[in-house]
Amino acid sequence: MGKLQPILERGIADRRFDESAKRQLESWELADPLRSRAFGISPENVREAIARRCDVFLATIDRCQHFPIAHHAAFYDNLWTLWLPLAMQLADDRRAAGRPFVRGVLGGQGMGKTTLATMLTTILAELGYRTIGLSIDDLYKTHADRQRLKAADPRFIRRGPPGTHDIELGIEVLDRLRRGETAPIAIPRFDKSLWNGDGDRAEPELVTGVDIILFEGWFVGAQPVEPSAFDNPPHPIVTEADKAFARETNERLRDYLPLWERIDRLMVLYPTDYRLSLPWRQQAEHQAIAQGKAGMTDEEIEEFVGYFWKSLHPDLFIAPLVEDGNRVDLVVTVNPDRTFGQIYRP
Repeated sequence: MGKLQPILERGIADRRFDESAKRQLESWELADPLRSRAFGISPENVREAIARRCDVFLATIDRCQHFPIAHHAAFYDNLWTLWLPLAMQLADDRRAAGRPFVRGVLGGQGMGKTTLATMLTTILAELGYRTIGLSIDDLYKTHADRQRLKAADPRFIRRGPPGTHDIELGIEVLDRLRRGETAPIAIPRFDKSLWNGDGDRAEPELVTGVDIILFEGWFVGAQPVEPSAFDNPPHPIVTEADKAFARETNERLRDYLPLWERIDRLMVLYPTDYRLSLPWRQQAEHQAIAQGKAGMTDEEIEEFVGYFWKSLHPDLFIAPLVEDGNRVDLVVTVNPDRTFGQIYRP
Protein backbone atom coordinates (compact mmCIF):
# COMPACT_ATOMS: atom_id res chain seq x y z
CA MET A 1 0.00 0.00 0.00
CA GLY A 2 3.03 2.25 0.31
CA LYS A 3 2.28 5.84 1.08
CA LEU A 4 -1.51 5.47 1.21
CA GLN A 5 -1.85 4.95 4.97
CA PRO A 6 -0.14 8.23 6.03
CA ILE A 7 -2.25 10.24 3.60
CA LEU A 8 -5.47 8.75 4.95
CA GLU A 9 -4.42 9.18 8.57
CA ARG A 10 -3.55 12.82 7.96
CA GLY A 11 -6.92 13.38 6.27
CA ILE A 12 -8.71 11.91 9.28
CA ALA A 13 -6.70 14.06 11.70
CA ASP A 14 -7.37 17.25 9.70
CA ARG A 15 -10.96 16.25 8.84
CA ARG A 16 -10.17 17.21 5.25
CA PHE A 17 -7.92 16.31 2.36
CA ASP A 18 -6.02 19.25 0.94
CA GLU A 19 -5.24 19.57 -2.76
CA SER A 20 -1.80 18.04 -2.35
CA ALA A 21 -3.26 14.94 -0.68
CA LYS A 22 -5.91 14.59 -3.37
CA ARG A 23 -3.27 14.75 -6.12
CA GLN A 24 -1.27 12.05 -4.35
CA LEU A 25 -4.37 9.89 -4.05
CA GLU A 26 -5.12 10.38 -7.75
CA SER A 27 -1.61 9.24 -8.68
CA TRP A 28 -1.88 6.28 -6.34
CA GLU A 29 -5.22 5.29 -7.87
CA LEU A 30 -3.98 5.36 -11.46
CA ALA A 31 -0.78 3.49 -10.57
CA ASP A 32 -2.84 0.26 -10.52
CA PRO A 33 -4.65 0.21 -13.88
CA LEU A 34 -6.36 -3.13 -13.16
CA ARG A 35 -8.03 -1.84 -10.01
CA SER A 36 -8.87 1.57 -11.44
CA ARG A 37 -10.44 -0.07 -14.50
CA ALA A 38 -12.52 -2.35 -12.27
CA PHE A 39 -14.10 0.69 -10.66
CA GLY A 40 -14.41 2.74 -13.85
CA ILE A 41 -11.71 5.26 -12.97
CA SER A 42 -9.68 6.82 -15.78
CA PRO A 43 -7.30 9.77 -16.16
CA GLU A 44 -10.29 11.74 -17.43
CA ASN A 45 -12.50 11.24 -14.35
CA VAL A 46 -9.98 10.49 -11.59
CA ARG A 47 -10.10 13.97 -10.08
CA GLU A 48 -13.86 13.92 -9.65
CA ALA A 49 -13.83 10.30 -8.44
CA ILE A 50 -11.17 10.88 -5.79
CA ALA A 51 -12.76 14.09 -4.53
CA ARG A 52 -16.04 12.24 -4.09
CA ARG A 53 -14.34 9.30 -2.39
CA CYS A 54 -12.55 11.64 0.02
CA ASP A 55 -15.87 13.12 1.08
CA VAL A 56 -17.46 9.70 1.61
CA PHE A 57 -14.36 8.41 3.43
CA LEU A 58 -14.53 11.20 6.00
CA ALA A 59 -18.30 10.90 6.34
CA THR A 60 -18.08 7.14 6.88
CA ILE A 61 -15.12 6.88 9.21
CA ASP A 62 -17.04 7.91 12.33
CA ARG A 63 -19.65 5.21 11.69
CA CYS A 64 -16.91 2.57 11.78
CA GLN A 65 -15.02 3.48 14.93
CA HIS A 66 -16.91 1.00 17.12
CA PHE A 67 -16.24 -1.93 14.76
CA PRO A 68 -13.51 -4.33 15.97
CA ILE A 69 -12.07 -4.36 12.44
CA ALA A 70 -11.49 -0.60 12.66
CA HIS A 71 -8.49 -1.32 14.88
CA HIS A 72 -6.78 -3.62 12.39
CA ALA A 73 -3.66 -2.25 10.73
CA ALA A 74 -5.04 -2.60 7.19
CA PHE A 75 -8.47 -1.12 7.93
CA TYR A 76 -7.95 2.30 6.30
CA ASP A 77 -6.26 0.73 3.28
CA ASN A 78 -9.08 -1.77 2.82
CA LEU A 79 -11.69 0.93 3.26
CA TRP A 80 -10.11 3.15 0.63
CA THR A 81 -9.03 0.44 -1.80
CA LEU A 82 -12.08 -1.84 -1.93
CA TRP A 83 -15.01 -1.15 0.37
CA LEU A 84 -15.51 2.52 -0.54
CA PRO A 85 -15.21 2.29 -4.33
CA LEU A 86 -17.34 -0.85 -4.39
CA ALA A 87 -20.09 0.75 -2.29
CA MET A 88 -20.04 3.87 -4.45
CA GLN A 89 -20.22 1.73 -7.57
CA LEU A 90 -23.22 -0.10 -6.08
CA ALA A 91 -24.95 3.20 -5.36
CA ASP A 92 -24.42 4.22 -9.00
CA ASP A 93 -25.71 0.83 -10.16
CA ARG A 94 -28.84 1.21 -8.04
CA ARG A 95 -29.55 4.62 -9.51
CA ALA A 96 -28.97 3.41 -13.07
CA ALA A 97 -31.14 0.31 -12.63
CA GLY A 98 -34.08 2.29 -11.23
CA ARG A 99 -34.92 -0.68 -8.97
CA PRO A 100 -33.34 -2.67 -6.14
CA PHE A 101 -30.01 -4.11 -7.27
CA VAL A 102 -28.55 -7.58 -6.56
CA ARG A 103 -24.80 -7.89 -6.06
CA GLY A 104 -23.66 -11.51 -6.01
CA VAL A 105 -20.64 -12.33 -3.85
CA LEU A 106 -18.93 -15.69 -4.33
CA GLY A 107 -16.46 -16.63 -1.63
CA GLY A 108 -15.67 -19.47 0.74
CA GLN A 109 -15.21 -19.38 4.50
CA GLY A 110 -12.50 -17.00 5.63
CA MET A 111 -12.70 -14.88 2.48
CA GLY A 112 -14.09 -11.83 4.29
CA LYS A 113 -17.72 -11.96 3.14
CA THR A 114 -19.09 -10.95 6.54
CA THR A 115 -16.73 -7.99 6.88
CA LEU A 116 -17.44 -6.95 3.30
CA ALA A 117 -21.19 -6.99 3.94
CA THR A 118 -20.80 -5.00 7.17
CA MET A 119 -18.72 -2.32 5.50
CA LEU A 120 -20.84 -2.05 2.36
CA THR A 121 -23.99 -1.77 4.46
CA THR A 122 -22.40 0.97 6.58
CA ILE A 123 -21.11 3.00 3.64
CA LEU A 124 -24.30 2.65 1.64
CA ALA A 125 -26.32 3.81 4.65
CA GLU A 126 -24.17 6.95 4.65
CA LEU A 127 -25.03 7.37 0.98
CA GLY A 128 -28.74 6.96 1.71
CA TYR A 129 -29.31 3.37 0.61
CA ARG A 130 -30.66 0.42 2.57
CA THR A 131 -28.80 -2.86 2.11
CA ILE A 132 -29.77 -6.38 3.11
CA GLY A 133 -27.77 -9.60 3.04
CA LEU A 134 -29.07 -12.93 1.79
CA SER A 135 -26.88 -16.00 2.01
CA ILE A 136 -27.23 -19.17 -0.01
CA ASP A 137 -27.27 -20.77 3.46
CA ASP A 138 -30.56 -18.99 4.18
CA LEU A 139 -32.10 -20.99 1.34
CA TYR A 140 -31.43 -24.44 2.77
CA LYS A 141 -34.28 -26.89 2.58
CA THR A 142 -35.99 -27.61 5.87
CA HIS A 143 -34.46 -30.17 8.20
CA ALA A 144 -37.24 -32.61 7.34
CA ASP A 145 -36.68 -32.19 3.59
CA ARG A 146 -32.93 -32.67 3.96
CA GLN A 147 -33.50 -35.80 6.04
CA ARG A 148 -35.58 -37.18 3.19
CA LEU A 149 -32.86 -36.24 0.71
CA LYS A 150 -30.24 -37.97 2.87
CA ALA A 151 -32.42 -41.09 3.14
CA ALA A 152 -32.80 -41.19 -0.65
CA ASP A 153 -29.09 -40.48 -1.28
CA PRO A 154 -26.76 -40.95 1.73
CA ARG A 155 -24.03 -39.01 -0.07
CA PHE A 156 -25.87 -35.82 0.95
CA ILE A 157 -24.80 -36.32 4.52
CA ARG A 158 -24.09 -32.60 4.96
CA ARG A 159 -25.98 -29.48 4.04
CA GLY A 160 -24.20 -27.25 1.54
CA PRO A 161 -23.80 -28.92 -1.86
CA PRO A 162 -26.16 -28.29 -4.77
CA GLY A 163 -29.37 -30.12 -4.05
CA THR A 164 -29.71 -29.05 -0.43
CA HIS A 165 -31.34 -25.66 -1.15
CA ASP A 166 -34.87 -24.46 -1.89
CA ILE A 167 -34.21 -22.81 -5.24
CA GLU A 168 -37.81 -21.75 -5.83
CA LEU A 169 -37.81 -19.91 -2.51
CA GLY A 170 -34.67 -18.02 -3.51
CA ILE A 171 -36.15 -17.05 -6.87
CA GLU A 172 -39.37 -15.85 -5.26
CA VAL A 173 -37.55 -13.73 -2.66
CA LEU A 174 -35.12 -12.15 -5.14
CA ASP A 175 -37.92 -11.43 -7.61
CA ARG A 176 -39.96 -9.66 -4.95
CA LEU A 177 -36.95 -7.67 -3.81
CA ARG A 178 -35.99 -6.69 -7.35
CA ARG A 179 -39.54 -5.50 -8.03
CA GLY A 180 -39.31 -3.22 -5.01
CA GLU A 181 -42.64 -4.34 -3.59
CA THR A 182 -43.98 -2.00 -0.94
CA ALA A 183 -45.47 -4.78 1.21
CA PRO A 184 -43.10 -6.37 3.74
CA ILE A 185 -41.00 -9.16 2.22
CA ALA A 186 -40.09 -12.21 4.31
CA ILE A 187 -36.36 -12.86 4.04
CA PRO A 188 -35.61 -16.51 4.93
CA ARG A 189 -33.11 -17.12 7.70
CA PHE A 190 -31.43 -20.34 8.77
CA ASP A 191 -30.37 -21.36 12.27
CA LYS A 192 -27.38 -23.72 12.09
CA SER A 193 -27.59 -24.51 15.80
CA LEU A 194 -30.90 -26.38 15.60
CA TRP A 195 -31.11 -30.18 15.49
CA ASN A 196 -27.68 -30.60 17.10
CA GLY A 197 -26.02 -28.54 14.42
CA ASP A 198 -27.89 -29.93 11.43
CA GLY A 199 -29.87 -26.69 11.31
CA ASP A 200 -33.36 -25.66 10.25
CA ARG A 201 -35.38 -22.68 9.12
CA ALA A 202 -35.62 -19.82 11.59
CA GLU A 203 -38.16 -17.01 11.82
CA PRO A 204 -37.92 -14.96 8.59
CA GLU A 205 -36.90 -11.31 8.68
CA LEU A 206 -39.54 -8.87 7.38
CA VAL A 207 -38.07 -6.02 5.36
CA THR A 208 -39.28 -3.05 3.34
CA GLY A 209 -37.59 -0.37 1.30
CA VAL A 210 -34.49 -2.38 0.36
CA ASP A 211 -32.21 -0.80 -2.26
CA ILE A 212 -29.33 -3.25 -2.55
CA ILE A 213 -29.20 -7.00 -1.93
CA LEU A 214 -25.90 -8.73 -1.19
CA PHE A 215 -26.48 -12.34 -2.22
CA GLU A 216 -23.49 -14.36 -1.06
CA GLY A 217 -22.30 -17.92 -0.78
CA TRP A 218 -19.52 -20.37 -1.52
CA PHE A 219 -20.80 -21.29 -5.00
CA VAL A 220 -23.11 -18.38 -5.90
CA GLY A 221 -22.90 -17.93 -9.66
CA ALA A 222 -20.95 -21.15 -10.31
CA GLN A 223 -21.67 -22.83 -13.65
CA PRO A 224 -21.91 -26.55 -14.49
CA VAL A 225 -18.92 -28.03 -16.31
CA GLU A 226 -18.62 -30.73 -18.96
CA PRO A 227 -18.92 -34.25 -17.47
CA SER A 228 -15.56 -35.12 -19.03
CA ALA A 229 -13.96 -32.87 -16.38
CA PHE A 230 -14.42 -35.73 -13.95
CA ASP A 231 -12.55 -38.30 -16.02
CA ASN A 232 -9.24 -37.10 -14.52
CA PRO A 233 -10.36 -34.75 -11.73
CA PRO A 234 -8.19 -32.96 -9.16
CA HIS A 235 -7.59 -34.27 -5.64
CA PRO A 236 -9.48 -35.22 -3.45
CA ILE A 237 -11.86 -36.56 -6.12
CA VAL A 238 -10.09 -39.92 -6.26
CA THR A 239 -12.37 -42.94 -6.16
CA GLU A 240 -15.10 -43.88 -8.59
CA ALA A 241 -17.59 -43.04 -5.84
CA ASP A 242 -16.03 -39.58 -5.54
CA LYS A 243 -16.35 -39.05 -9.29
CA ALA A 244 -19.98 -40.20 -9.29
CA PHE A 245 -20.81 -37.76 -6.47
CA ALA A 246 -19.03 -34.90 -8.28
CA ARG A 247 -20.98 -35.65 -11.47
CA GLU A 248 -24.24 -35.71 -9.47
CA THR A 249 -23.64 -32.32 -7.81
CA ASN A 250 -22.51 -30.88 -11.14
CA GLU A 251 -25.82 -31.97 -12.68
CA ARG A 252 -27.81 -30.56 -9.75
CA LEU A 253 -25.99 -27.24 -10.19
CA ARG A 254 -27.94 -26.75 -13.43
CA ASP A 255 -31.09 -26.26 -11.34
CA TYR A 256 -29.50 -23.14 -9.81
CA LEU A 257 -29.02 -21.29 -13.10
CA PRO A 258 -32.45 -19.56 -12.96
CA LEU A 259 -31.51 -18.33 -9.46
CA TRP A 260 -28.21 -16.93 -10.72
CA GLU A 261 -30.13 -15.05 -13.43
CA ARG A 262 -31.50 -12.77 -10.69
CA ILE A 263 -27.95 -11.52 -9.94
CA ASP A 264 -27.16 -8.17 -11.56
CA ARG A 265 -23.40 -8.20 -10.90
CA LEU A 266 -21.16 -10.96 -9.57
CA MET A 267 -17.87 -10.61 -7.74
CA VAL A 268 -15.48 -13.34 -6.59
CA LEU A 269 -13.35 -13.34 -3.46
CA TYR A 270 -10.59 -15.61 -4.68
CA PRO A 271 -7.81 -17.07 -2.52
CA THR A 272 -4.33 -17.32 -3.98
CA ASP A 273 -4.60 -21.05 -3.17
CA TYR A 274 -7.96 -22.74 -2.59
CA ARG A 275 -6.31 -25.09 -0.07
CA LEU A 276 -6.00 -22.16 2.33
CA SER A 277 -9.59 -22.84 3.36
CA LEU A 278 -8.36 -25.87 5.33
CA PRO A 279 -5.93 -24.07 7.71
CA TRP A 280 -8.33 -21.12 7.95
CA ARG A 281 -11.13 -23.46 9.07
CA GLN A 282 -8.76 -25.17 11.51
CA GLN A 283 -7.83 -21.80 12.95
CA ALA A 284 -11.49 -20.90 13.44
CA GLU A 285 -12.23 -24.21 15.15
CA HIS A 286 -9.18 -23.91 17.41
CA GLN A 287 -10.34 -20.45 18.48
CA ALA A 288 -13.84 -21.75 19.22
CA ILE A 289 -12.46 -24.58 21.36
CA ALA A 290 -10.17 -22.17 23.22
CA GLN A 291 -13.28 -20.12 24.08
CA GLY A 292 -15.00 -23.19 25.51
CA LYS A 293 -17.25 -23.75 22.49
CA ALA A 294 -17.75 -26.96 20.56
CA GLY A 295 -15.37 -27.54 17.70
CA MET A 296 -14.11 -30.19 15.30
CA THR A 297 -10.79 -31.98 15.49
CA ASP A 298 -8.25 -31.38 12.72
CA GLU A 299 -9.14 -34.77 11.21
CA GLU A 300 -12.84 -33.92 11.22
CA ILE A 301 -12.11 -30.55 9.63
CA GLU A 302 -10.09 -32.19 6.87
CA GLU A 303 -12.97 -34.55 6.11
CA PHE A 304 -15.45 -31.67 6.27
CA VAL A 305 -13.51 -29.42 3.88
CA GLY A 306 -12.72 -32.35 1.58
CA TYR A 307 -16.42 -33.11 1.27
CA PHE A 308 -17.05 -29.69 -0.30
CA TRP A 309 -13.99 -29.93 -2.54
CA LYS A 310 -15.40 -33.22 -3.81
CA SER A 311 -18.86 -31.75 -4.43
CA LEU A 312 -17.74 -28.59 -6.30
CA HIS A 313 -13.98 -28.50 -6.69
CA PRO A 314 -12.59 -24.92 -6.77
CA ASP A 315 -10.26 -25.70 -9.68
CA LEU A 316 -13.21 -26.84 -11.78
CA PHE A 317 -15.94 -24.41 -10.74
CA ILE A 318 -14.36 -21.26 -9.30
CA ALA A 319 -11.12 -20.87 -11.24
CA PRO A 320 -12.92 -20.48 -14.62
CA LEU A 321 -15.09 -17.67 -13.25
CA VAL A 322 -12.15 -15.40 -12.41
CA GLU A 323 -11.35 -15.34 -16.13
CA ASP A 324 -14.95 -14.98 -17.33
CA GLY A 325 -15.66 -11.30 -17.93
CA ASN A 326 -19.14 -12.14 -19.21
CA ARG A 327 -20.29 -13.48 -15.84
CA VAL A 328 -17.99 -11.77 -13.34
CA ASP A 329 -17.27 -8.06 -13.13
CA LEU A 330 -14.92 -8.01 -10.13
CA VAL A 331 -12.28 -10.36 -8.70
CA VAL A 332 -10.57 -9.72 -5.36
CA THR A 333 -7.67 -12.03 -4.60
CA VAL A 334 -7.13 -12.93 -0.95
CA ASN A 335 -3.61 -13.58 0.34
CA PRO A 336 -2.63 -16.24 2.92
CA ASP A 337 -2.69 -13.55 5.65
CA ARG A 338 -6.23 -12.62 4.46
CA THR A 339 -5.18 -9.25 3.10
CA PHE A 340 -6.37 -8.23 -0.36
CA GLY A 341 -4.13 -8.81 -3.36
CA GLN A 342 -5.11 -7.90 -6.89
CA ILE A 343 -8.47 -6.26 -7.57
CA TYR A 344 -9.51 -6.48 -11.20
CA ARG A 345 -12.20 -7.00 -13.78
CA PRO A 346 -11.71 -10.22 -15.85
